[in-house]
Amino acid sequence: MHLQKWQLALQTLSLVVGFMCWVIISSLMSKITLDISLTPNQIALVTAIPVILGSILRIFLGYWTNRFGARMMFFISFLILIFPVIYLSAADTFSDLIIGGLVLGIGGAVFSIGVTSLPKYYPKERHGFVNGIYGAGNIGTALTSFSAPVLANAMGWQNTIRLFLIPVILFALLNFLFGDRKEQKVTNPLMGQIKSVYKNEKLWFLSLFYFITFGSFVAFTVYLPNFLVTNFKLSTVDAGLRTAGFITLATLLRPAGGWVGDKFNPFKILFLVFGGLTLSGVLLSFSPTITLYTIGCLAVAACAGIGNGIIFKLVPYYFSKQAGIANGIVSALGGLGGFFPPLVLSMVFGITGQYAIGFMSLAMFSLASFVIVVWMYYSEKLDLETKVLQNVGLSMMVTNTDGIIEKVNNAFTKVTGYQPDEVVGENPKILQSGKHDQEFYKKMWNSLRTEGYWQGEIWNKRKNGEIFPEWLTISEVKNDAGELKYYIGLFSDISQQKS
Repeated sequence: MHLQKWQLALQTLSLVVGFMCWVIISSLMSKITLDISLTPNQIALVTAIPVILGSILRIFLGYWTNRFGARMMFFISFLILIFPVIYLSAADTFSDLIIGGLVLGIGGAVFSIGVTSLPKYYPKERHGFVNGIYGAGNIGTALTSFSAPVLANAMGWQNTIRLFLIPVILFALLNFLFGDRKEQKVTNPLMGQIKSVYKNEKLWFLSLFYFITFGSFVAFTVYLPNFLVTNFKLSTVDAGLRTAGFITLATLLRPAGGWVGDKFNPFKILFLVFGGLTLSGVLLSFSPTITLYTIGCLAVAACAGIGNGIIFKLVPYYFSKQAGIANGIVSALGGLGGFFPPLVLSMVFGITGQYAIGFMSLAMFSLASFVIVVWMYYSEKLDLETKVLQNVGLSMMVTNTDGIIEKVNNAFTKVTGYQPDEVVGENPKILQSGKHDQEFYKKMWNSLRTEGYWQGEIWNKRKNGEIFPEWLTISEVKNDAGELKYYIGLFSDISQQKS
């Protein structure tokens, strides 16, 4: 238990530092542009570029964490982060910002390390809350958004960036010294793990959900500081404070989302998340005042925070054996969800002179996700019902109204010897033993038509030709309109009772 708590604290604080570095450029952009002349499109590209490497590398960091452990991956990541921090502190051209920002993206990529490592220390019923606590490391972006402009006013943006060397070097050492050297390793080949998950539609649905929830969190984080200054004429400190408030709300609600996902059906909570994001996108599209804009942004923060926590409850739930690669893919696409919106918003503003279409896109994607969540919810219920029927003790056979077999369960195969693909599409006559005359079957069907069911003893034949007695119940299955749709037969082998 002591080891669990220490790893959760160490990895969460490491994520804080990584995210602090990830948003250095966007938090200081209003100061940087005083010394480096940039066009609006260049500003959008520079603030979005750290997201590229921070997203793509998540796939590999998730896999490498399973293979080498969180200790080594955090240590190496922080060593690499030293370069862009030093490089950006001396930047004086657009190209310097692009190069430094690209490598700075590793600060966001470290997210995959903890969500892959930490579930190994806890039971499944706590994964949502644990990953929610770890995900609260997002607060690092708030710390930078709030403190960096204040420090830049006092010592200049170059010296402010150099200050980030202190936590980066400190946590490189802490992970090297106190990281878990005995973490459980998984050494399956990368391509093998990718092949084992990429055909599962749930992976791509979860990726879309995270693309929207985490993507909106990242997009607003990098977009708000400069937007609030240029559009609402706020001071850089005021804009940083408001951005920090957005980040703090989303971050604090992330563990709550994970906890709620552990306690209740996560799909029902996602209904509210994507419904809220849809309405927020519409509000932001038509909000001319700072008050309405603030309400819309805070609603996005709340929905994104809760959604982020719930989604990473579902990833290890569906992909426990491929958690590293699945976490990497989902979190990578979520990171990319933060790359495109600032560019789209900038492009839309350049064409139309307003941001309404960009925010309406958030509403449309969220509405599409809402529909998918509804579909997944009912598919999950149907899958569960199917599994119950597959594993029920009685043998089961379902036919359509024409008497063609459409489904059988495991007990049917065990009793008759027929595999599902051998009987689905066939007539139940395949089981007839020849011991009953036509009058027997005529009475059976008359009972079905008049009473809606038939029950009795019948002799049937197994695949190997053996004749056996069974106790059979056949019932009609009708829809809500009273239309006959299926016949379901449930039977048990009673040959032991006859012997």
